[in-house]
Amino acid sequence: MEIIGTDSDPTEALDGVRLALLAGGEAMNVQQFAIDPGASVPAHSHPHEQAGYLVEGTLTFVLDDEERELGPGDSYVIPGGESHGAENRGDETVRGIDVFNPPRENPDWAE
Repeated sequence: MEIIGTDSDPTEALDGVRLALLAGGEAMNVQQFAIDPGASVPAHSHPHEQAGYLVEGTLTFVLDDEERELGPGDSYVIPGGESHGAENRGDETVRGIDVFNPPRENPDWAE
């Protein structure tokens, strides 16, 4: 068993968007994220299935033809290959957890 502590340093993937690996294995990984007010993740897709949980703040997911607003305690699943983006339109930092299968370490939207 490999144990990775939650003290891993966050990476600023985009201006106002930070990611930190919490645990990673061969079939999946768990990341925490923080998205500052006014920050966003552009529309993108990836082959990884993504499941997540919001701990604080309100996050607007922008899908192909709709928007969904999620708050603390909400969870979501995004199938691999589905286009999605996210925006923090609120006034507090959004914090949450994402699980990716297979593991996703370096998002292409961060390059």
